[in-house]
Amino acid sequence: MSEIPYQQMSELDDQQLATMAQQAVAELARRGTHSSFKLLVDLSTYVGVSLGEAARQVAAAGSWSQVADITGTTKQAAWSRWSS
Repeated sequence: MSEIPYQQMSELDDQQLATMAQQAVAELARRGTHSSFKLLVDLSTYVGVSLGEAARQVAAAGSWSQVADITGTTKQAAWSRWSS
């Protein structure tokens, strides 16, 4: 798989990266092949792990209340889900 050079990706803002990711996921879903479905399953796992990492970074820089506000849940629920 060819990768976008990190330097180029780091020049994109958060919204541009999110849009690119959404478009890639939508295209994989449209294809409807065994391989595209497997890749979506793998991406789902990767995104889940990445959400935990990002939540812990947000909490470390601020608080679990900020994570809760972003996710629309309680501080306790956010901590329980992503603290480890």
